[in-house]
Amino acid sequence: MTPTTSETIVTATTGTASRADTAPAVGRGFAVATVIMAAMLAVAPYIGFYPVFLMKALCFALFACAFNLLIGFGGLLSFGHAMFLGTAGYVCAHAAKVWGLPPELAILAGTAAAAALGVIVGALAIRRQGIYFAMITLAIAQMMFFFYLQAPFTHGEDGIQAVPRGRLLGLLDLAQPLVIYYVVLVIFLAAFLLIHRVIHSPFGQVLKAIKENEPRAISLGYDADRYKLLAFILSATLAGLAGATKAIVFQLASLTDVHWTMSGEVVLMVLLGGMGTIFGPVVGAFVVIALENYLAPFGQWVTIITGVIFVVCVLAFRRGIVGELIAWWAKRR
Repeated sequence: MTPTTSETIVTATTGTASRADTAPAVGRGFAVATVIMAAMLAVAPYIGFYPVFLMKALCFALFACAFNLLIGFGGLLSFGHAMFLGTAGYVCAHAAKVWGLPPELAILAGTAAAAALGVIVGALAIRRQGIYFAMITLAIAQMMFFFYLQAPFTHGEDGIQAVPRGRLLGLLDLAQPLVIYYVVLVIFLAAFLLIHRVIHSPFGQVLKAIKENEPRAISLGYDADRYKLLAFILSATLAGLAGATKAIVFQLASLTDVHWTMSGEVVLMVLLGGMGTIFGPVVGAFVVIALENYLAPFGQWVTIITGVIFVVCVLAFRRGIVGELIAWWAKRR
């Protein structure tokens, strides 16, 4: 069987053999798993799960998937990804409340703002690698935090409150909990499928090859910086989509979403679920949000308890929850 372009890239840049014959089976497995996940999320509100909890988990799952695209498949560790989440949230909330835009346009405005910020930050940081790249993103994120703290339109520590949900496309009343839940679910699934398509496209294969062996990819004629910049912008855009959706869902945009602890939290979600896997960030986000929700009565001890659980999981499941399950299944086969 003749290998595809993406498989040829991977074979040439990493030295691994092509597995074109296994692609249909992998595709079927992903399709089945995605249908099961979508079905479970669709019926979740009817089996005892609160829509607000589910929407929060879905927003953070999208955020984690966007971050995983950058670190899991691009090998770029950003310590400032919360700035894209928070920027989109502020712009979306301001557009909906002050400019009076309908929710779909407000979400698009927030997502576009995150994409524009991603272009600027990526152009500054992408030429550095390792800890230098991480520190540049963290420094810019801290600058953005203090900007939003002082900017008049953000209302400082109070944030932008009472953001109107409005009607989506003039038809769907987002004030209804189930209506807005299914809108968020559709947004999440669409972004999730987009990420999967990007990862398995020729672009995604080159990106993974650059992560594995950047000098060899460059020697084959690929512009590594351009590929990494595009991945950074795409990750920032999807993180912005999560932030804008979250602002509409909770009718609030606050400093919490641009604080450095939010960037650390998304790292925790990805590592806990399984870095470099498709479903890992989703599982990690739901686990972390569930822990925060059900451990809320412990007050400030939540952070310590979550940290202990994270340490235990990292020691016991070094590939993450989904990564360990994939490895176990591979051994059985």
